[in-house]
Amino acid sequence: MQPLRYSINVTLDGCCDHRAVSADEELHRHTAETLQRADILLFGRVTYEMMEEAFRPQAATEEGLKDPFVQTIHAARKYVVSSTLARVDWNAELLRGDLEQAVRQLKSQSKKGVYVGGMKLPLALAELGLIDEYEFVVHPRLAGHGPNLFTGLSKAIDLKPVSRLELASGAVVTRYVPKK
Repeated sequence: MQPLRYSINVTLDGCCDHRAVSADEELHRHTAETLQRADILLFGRVTYEMMEEAFRPQAATEEGLKDPFVQTIHAARKYVVSSTLARVDWNAELLRGDLEQAVRQLKSQSKKGVYVGGMKLPLALAELGLIDEYEFVVHPRLAGHGPNLFTGLSKAIDLKPVSRLELASGAVVTRYVPKK
């Protein structure tokens, strides 16, 4: 069974609004490398729609074709957890039914790993104990607003750091695994 990895950008005060951080070329390159460690991307509806709106059109441009992040996300196989969407495209399939069973099946089908982004879906996956690796890209900024990570988590999850990388922007990428 391959790992389920979660990655998110966050400010020092815990804000996870994608508009609160700035993405430079180095961050896009790092994120592309993170995505390339998976052969399945798993999104909730909001994250899927945001990614599709932002990056699908870029994949049709000459500039977008040069961006490794855009290339990677455009080509990736995607699964979308949603009870409200009737259909998806952009190399995507809807994932319905029992979330735990469906994600375990994806992890067993995967050859490299499963990547998840967003906020609501990762909260549900954390509650089910399905996330094998957490990556937080902490940006040196105070946003002064939310949304914040894992609001509503029913019990604490203790994590062990496994790697740390500082980007030129001052953002720090730290990967963790749950303590056993």
